[in-house]
Amino acid sequence: MPNAIQIGPLALPVSLLFMLVAVAAATSIGKWSGRRVGVDVEPILFWTLVVGVVVARLAFVLQFSTTYQASPLAVLDIRDGGWRPLAGFAAAWLFALGRQFKKPMLRKPLLAAVIVATAIWGGGILALSLPSEEQKLPTLELASLEGAPVDLAQFEGRPTVVNLWATWCPPCVREMPVLREAQAAHPAMNFVFINQGESAQRVGGWLAARNLLLRNVLLDTKGQALTAFNQRGLPTTLFFDAKGRLVSTRTGELSAASLAEKLESID
Repeated sequence: MPNAIQIGPLALPVSLLFMLVAVAAATSIGKWSGRRVGVDVEPILFWTLVVGVVVARLAFVLQFSTTYQASPLAVLDIRDGGWRPLAGFAAAWLFALGRQFKKPMLRKPLLAAVIVATAIWGGGILALSLPSEEQKLPTLELASLEGAPVDLAQFEGRPTVVNLWATWCPPCVREMPVLREAQAAHPAMNFVFINQGESAQRVGGWLAARNLLLRNVLLDTKGQALTAFNQRGLPTTLFFDAKGRLVSTRTGELSAASLAEKLESID
């Protein structure tokens, strides 16, 4: 199953789509069930959702709290995809169970809504976590900023992070300092930055203007990497273990915390 769906110029994470579908379905089921017994369950569903989302985020933030110390407001930037769904599910269920004990008339519609949401979102997360066909670092020759040919397969042998990016992509721009710091902090890992469709002059000038000193900056003027990795959106970051096997993929912006989580999976 792809981890993102392309809608025009946007690449939406499939996990987010599962969550939106789960919320919509739970709201519909809850309202329908509530009308049958004469209660309005929508306000309780709203707060159940809020509790689940907040706890799922806080559980992730607490796990990687040290990465937020330099920029505490980054805790609010949920674009990095940092969640602990199981913690959120547990909190939502406890909140819903507590409310239905206080108001027995809410029991059936509230539990029906929460069960539907859990089935859809939980099933989606499970489907995304199932092992797929093994993907390895491809044999793909690209050019360095200096014009030298570089084959991606040569990076096999050490954990490798491959970032697909472009200078015109705002989330790519925002996450680049985080990737630069990670490259400096993890010399035993390969960090490979594959620019999509831009010239060496454009890319080199852009990096120099921002004082971004990066190793392994490659140029993909024909968009071959997106095809080779079966990806559609930018930014996309792929995480390979030392044997060159794909372990994890992130479509969308990375924060220091969500990057640290991914690096743990290949270290």
